[in-house]
Amino acid sequence: MPEGDSIFRAARALHQALAGSSVTRFESMIPALNRVNEDHPIAGRQVRGVAARGKHILMEFSGDLVLHTHMRMNGSWHLYKPGERWRRPRRDMRVVVETETRVAVGFNIPVAEFLTERDLSRHRALQALGPDLLDSGFDPVEVHRRMALRSGDTVANILLDQRVMAGVGNVFRSEILFLARVEPFTTVGELSEPERQRVIDQARTLLAANVLPRSQTLGPAVGRRTTRSMDPTANLWVYGRGGRPCRECGTPIRVRKIGVDARPIYWCPACQPGATT
Repeated sequence: MPEGDSIFRAARALHQALAGSSVTRFESMIPALNRVNEDHPIAGRQVRGVAARGKHILMEFSGDLVLHTHMRMNGSWHLYKPGERWRRPRRDMRVVVETETRVAVGFNIPVAEFLTERDLSRHRALQALGPDLLDSGFDPVEVHRRMALRSGDTVANILLDQRVMAGVGNVFRSEILFLARVEPFTTVGELSEPERQRVIDQARTLLAANVLPRSQTLGPAVGRRTTRSMDPTANLWVYGRGGRPCRECGTPIRVRKIGVDARPIYWCPACQPGATT
């Protein structure tokens, strides 16, 4: 699943390319979107802006209409010039929003729907989201409050719960806990307030560090980096490194699949004291 930094970059690139322009063509393979388009044509509307909310992208059009998309595991947005060859086959296309100068194509997007402002205010998934880690108005106090409500759950599970704080995915989860020196299977109730704050701070720091400068646009995926090492082979501390030596202490990194979807989590039992054997 794309993490918050990837979604933020995608939304920013879409905003830079489309905001302020009029839609010249709208196409979709999703019946519900086509029904709305038939009754309330998207062509001719102006793209007011595109924004990320956690792992969701909201594309606002004039006339009180918002295209809400969620990438889940395989979805992605691409940007092209009119007539440019797509990098993915047409069968993967789900949504096309075209202006005079750019073509935005959503591939394999599993969740796409049109919403009004009223719908947004009542949207269960969007309204349930915790504070967005990349939002300038991020509220850590609210995150502490939401964490406290889940005191019996492990910190590893909490980090992926978008209702607590929005934006962390599986790669960042392992990296955040390594840098915060917190053992993944510790319950939230076992963490001190400073330890919780350290987890929150590392989450914000890592996501922000992986958001590219404003001059960047949508393109091929950029390697995620958490170590700040100049060595291109040493971009992550623990994720994907099961059995290999910890970059700090040399202890073999451990890996375990957890949760109903069996996602792997990586940790160093020496640098993250108390790790389960």
